[in-house]
Amino acid sequence: MTRHLTPGEPLVLASDNPGKINAVSRLTAGVVDKVLGLRKLRLTQADETGTTFEENATIKALAAAKASGRPALADDSGLEVAALDNQPGVYMADWTYDGKGGRDEALGNAKILDALEKKGATDPAQRKATMVTVLALAWPDGDVRMVRGEVTGTIAELPRGSNGFGFDPIFQPDGADKTFGEMNDDEKRGYSARTRAFEQFVANHLPPTGPAPVREQEPRRTLAH
Repeated sequence: MTRHLTPGEPLVLASDNPGKINAVSRLTAGVVDKVLGLRKLRLTQADETGTTFEENATIKALAAAKASGRPALADDSGLEVAALDNQPGVYMADWTYDGKGGRDEALGNAKILDALEKKGATDPAQRKATMVTVLALAWPDGDVRMVRGEVTGTIAELPRGSNGFGFDPIFQPDGADKTFGEMNDDEKRGYSARTRAFEQFVANHLPPTGPAPVREQEPRRTLAH
């Protein structure tokens, strides 16, 4: 049975990313009273100990919902490369670790390209990949609802473009002649797994009398969720 957010009730976002908070605020305007980040409630994000995007999103959403006593939304996203047994997946941090306690996105991209080369995956058919975004909406009573957005594509032979973040310069979505790194925000939204996930969130969990579905703007993100 579909469960909707209650009009006028605050929604907790299991993040402190200002871009995400603003995007969800716009998306739910006229339905929820306000969107509250974790810092506003003096809460910390739960550790991502799951082995799937669904598990990680659920862990974060449930922890925030139970700690705050309010509905909470969390996301987890990443890149799955078929020839690499769907790595990096939820282990993006391992692929981007710079050996000095930090994260290096360019290093992560180089590792993926090197791993594909070592496997002899030179043909586009051998370089298929999927960008994934999972949203989990949890209530304090333990109920969790999830939506999953995906976009399939190919890993480019070399990084192209400087827009976006993470794996954008090496991911070319099916039907496009550019990588995400070469696209502007409007172009990227037409293919974005995040956009597709949020469209499902709007359709499934905002009241029928709520705002019409809108294209969720890609927030400027870092490796931290």
